[in-house]
Amino acid sequence: MREMTSTPSTEPDTAGQPFPQMLERVIGRAGRPLGWMWHRGFRFLFVLDAISLFGSMLLINVLRFGWTWPTYPRSHYWIGFSIATAIHLGINYFAGLYEREPRLGYRPWLPRIAVATGIGVAFDGLAAVLTDRYLMPRVNLGLLLVVASIALTANRTVSRYFANRRRGPSRVLLVGRGEAVALAERHFNSEPDADVVGTVERIGELFDLVNARQATDVLLLDLSAFSEAFPEPLTALDRQGIGVHQRVSARETLLGLQSVREIAGMPFTRMRTHAMASHQLRLKRLFDLAVLVIMAPLVIPVLLMLALYVRLAAGSPVLYRQTRVGLLGKRFSVVKFRTMVRDAESDGPLLAGREDARVIRGLRWMRATRADELPQVWNVLKGEMSLVGPRPERPELIELFEQDVAGYARRHELPPGITGFAQINGRYETDAAYKLGYDLQYLVNWSVVLDIQILLRTVWVVLRRRV
Repeated sequence: MREMTSTPSTEPDTAGQPFPQMLERVIGRAGRPLGWMWHRGFRFLFVLDAISLFGSMLLINVLRFGWTWPTYPRSHYWIGFSIATAIHLGINYFAGLYEREPRLGYRPWLPRIAVATGIGVAFDGLAAVLTDRYLMPRVNLGLLLVVASIALTANRTVSRYFANRRRGPSRVLLVGRGEAVALAERHFNSEPDADVVGTVERIGELFDLVNARQATDVLLLDLSAFSEAFPEPLTALDRQGIGVHQRVSARETLLGLQSVREIAGMPFTRMRTHAMASHQLRLKRLFDLAVLVIMAPLVIPVLLMLALYVRLAAGSPVLYRQTRVGLLGKRFSVVKFRTMVRDAESDGPLLAGREDARVIRGLRWMRATRADELPQVWNVLKGEMSLVGPRPERPELIELFEQDVAGYARRHELPPGITGFAQINGRYETDAAYKLGYDLQYLVNWSVVLDIQILLRTVWVVLRRRV
C-alpha cells in the first residue's frame, strides 16, 4: 500500500519502452474526439473486434484451403464474412461486451466472450438455413468459436493494459473502523494496481473526502456502513463515476450472493445504484417490440371486444387517462379502460382499494384480473412503458412513498411495466416498501429470460385471480 494525497501522474514512467510510450501519446492526442464519440455510443473496440472477426474468418479459410477457395467465387466469401461480422458485433453489443469496465473487481473476459461468440455462431448457422446461403463453410463455424474468442479476449486485455497505464493505480477510500480497516490495508500492501488514499468512519464525511482525495473507488468494509450510506451518498457517488464495493463476509454469503469479485485478494460485490446498462435498455426495448408484433393478432381483437364491453357497461368514455411517473422521473399519460364512475376523483387523488365503491358494477372483474390495464400496450408501443417493469405510480403518491421508503426513486431507473416482479409475487395490498424490494431485485437481475418468465407467470396469476 502507498498512502497518497496528490493526484497520480497520468504519464507513467515508460523509459526503455519507446513503443508503448509513442502509442500512448497518439492515443492521448486522439482522446478528446474519441471521448466525444464514446459518450455517444461509439467504442473503439467495435473497430478492433470487426477487424479481428473478419480476420479470423479469413485466416481459417486460408489455413484450410489456401488461396483457392472451393465451390463459390471469392466475392461470395467476402460478403458472407461481412454479414457474419455484423451478426457477431450485434450479439456482442447486447451481451454487454462494450460497456465500461469497473476499475476494480472486473470479471474475466474469456467466459463471457465465448458465450457471446457461441450465440453468434448459432446465428450464423440459422442465417444459412433461412437464406439457403452459408456465410462460411460449416466446419469453419466450430473453428471460429475458438479463434474469435481468443482474438476478442486479446483485444480487451491489450485495451485494459493501456487504459491502466494512462490512468495509473486506482485510488481507494476505505469505509470502516478498527481491525477491518487494518486487515484491508494489509491486503492492499501487495496490490500494485490500487493505492489506499484514506479511511473514513463517519458516512457524513464520505462524499467530501472522496472529492478531496480524488478517489476512484470506495470500499465498504461492513454492512452497517452500507445501511448508513444508502440511498445517499451512494447514488451521488455512482452518478459521479465512483466505483462502490461492499466487502462480503461469512454473514453476507448466507444472503445467497452470486456475483462476488476479487479486490486485493478480498471478496467484494459491486454496488450498482444504476443497474441497467444502455445495451440492456435497448435489448429490453427490442424484446417488447418483438412480443407486440408476435402477439398483435391476438391482442388487437381482445382489446376491441373489451372496449365494446366497457362501452355497454359504463358508457362513454371507454378509456381513462392518468398522469404517472416513468423512466428517470418523466411524467406521461397512462391509458386504461375506465372501470370507475365518472368524476371518481373529484375530491382529489385516492388510492384504490380492493372493494372500492367507485368501481362500476360488472367491471369489477376487469380490475381483479388487471384486464383494464391492457390498453397500456399503446404506452409500450410509444416507448413510455415496457411489458415488464415496476408499475408506474401517480406523482402525488410517489412524493409520499419517497418520504417513507428509502431508495424508492430507484424504481424510475428503468421503464415502468404493465406487469412486474412485484405483481407476480406480491398482492394488491402489499406495502410499498416490500414492492420496492421486488422491483429492485428485478432491476439488478434483469434478463430477457426473466421477462419471459414474468410474462408467463402473469398469465397464471391472472387466471388464479391472485392479484
